[in-house]
Amino acid sequence: MDFHPLRSESDYKRALATVSALVDADPAPGTPDGDRLEILTMLVERYEAEHFPLDLPSPVAAIRFRMEQAGLSPKDMQPYLGNLNRVYEVLNGKRTLSLAMIRRLNRDLEIPAEVLIGEEESA
Repeated sequence: MDFHPLRSESDYKRALATVSALVDADPAPGTPDGDRLEILTMLVERYEAEHFPLDLPSPVAAIRFRMEQAGLSPKDMQPYLGNLNRVYEVLNGKRTLSLAMIRRLNRDLEIPAEVLIGEEESA
């Protein structure tokens, strides 16, 4: 196998094309093509993380996304955020999250803490 770091956009595009072809072939893990796919995927992910970083969502956006994923209503959020008025204040960006809220959301809904402690959306 001949691998090298992806240092340019042309390296990245070539690696993407190879990954695409390997994904279509669906090689078994542990085979030469399976290993090649795994290694190229890691190289592509590293290149993308360095050259196309994604901003973290706001805490409110993350909470709303998790609610949508899990089919939760504002009423379902009361164990994590408090009474229904407080839930709506948080969801409308009028109240910041307390440390206790962050801990419950992280522990129970598995929203990453680094997202929950991020900047709030302005109301």
